[in-house]
Amino acid sequence: MTAGHKAQMDADRILVVDDDARIRQMLVRYFEDNGFRVTAVGNGTAMRSELARESYAAIFLDLVLPNGENGLELLRELRGTSDVPVLMLTGQDDVTDKVVGLEVGADDYIAKPFHLRELLARLRTVLRRRTSSGLPSKSGALDEESLEFEGWRLDVSRRRLTSPLGADVSLTTGEFDMLLVFVRNRGRVLSRDKLMDLTRNRNLEAFDRAIDAQIVRLRKKIETDPKSPELIQSVRGVGYVFTGRRSYSSSI
Repeated sequence: MTAGHKAQMDADRILVVDDDARIRQMLVRYFEDNGFRVTAVGNGTAMRSELARESYAAIFLDLVLPNGENGLELLRELRGTSDVPVLMLTGQDDVTDKVVGLEVGADDYIAKPFHLRELLARLRTVLRRRTSSGLPSKSGALDEESLEFEGWRLDVSRRRLTSPLGADVSLTTGEFDMLLVFVRNRGRVLSRDKLMDLTRNRNLEAFDRAIDAQIVRLRKKIETDPKSPELIQSVRGVGYVFTGRRSYSSSI
């Protein structure tokens, strides 16, 4: 089986990690009724086992799990090896928790109790961002296959970032979309609100710290010194500006 074929087969497979059996049963039934293949587990150990055996298009991960397990710690562990989209579920509607979750690498953050239709809409939004060939440029064109800046290469169609040394750099869905917007808008100062619009992240609550946390993560991956960034610079009181020199390439 080719990698492309397997990816296509796994595009509708999602994993639910929640210690509440009623929630697991409800989500399995609802998402299967909407055309997804769903596996549901109740703890981190089972989650690790599933991820070792199968590939998933997305994961719903509860913040609080049994036996002292923490969804944020599991997410941090997962981000060390995978960029699979993760939607955090929590009974705590706390801004600090949301910021930490987004900073660790969550693609969305949903408080309980939730409406199933909203959950489905958020999942589909994350999957669309994941599988699209890229966000439209200001002209609406999608003709570039890759973008280059300062020796880095951003493969738009494969959604892959390659370092100047030729190493693949793992990016979450949100990080890729954020970097793509910056590269396509080099030299343009972008407010946090504008970044929300351009990355299609309006499904997240538009609070400044969420954007800041994502940029902190992105800087750690592309800046020589994340504490003194040269590519993504802050503009006090306004937002951010990307200064990396940009060039186009039609092939990888």
